[in-house]
Amino acid sequence: MPNSHLSTRNEAWGFYGSTAGFTDADAAWAIAFPAVAKAARATAEGVRDFLDSRHGRHFADDVHNGIHAGLDPEAAIDAAITRWMGWTISRNTARETGIPNGQPYLTGFVTHFAIEAEQAD
Repeated sequence: MPNSHLSTRNEAWGFYGSTAGFTDADAAWAIAFPAVAKAARATAEGVRDFLDSRHGRHFADDVHNGIHAGLDPEAAIDAAITRWMGWTISRNTARETGIPNGQPYLTGFVTHFAIEAEQAD
């Protein structure tokens, strides 16, 4: 579990940049960061790097779909988390990324980014 809330390093793209097009990006980040961290049981660096990635942009697309369907941002983020935790890593994705086959999609990608951040240190 992260012990801190980190700011985005990618204001133009990723989750932050994508949410800026349809809601308050700072507020969405403040809701999504701890919610993703709790669901994925991940480090702050892993959560930040996931949200800042192209996968974070796709996660933001799911949040946008929820808001467009009438959900408030918190409910839309929770719905996106539920969806991403329901998907699993395929054999093909496992081969490409090293994330174990069958792992929940959100957990797998957040952990992947946490490992990459750790190796970069």
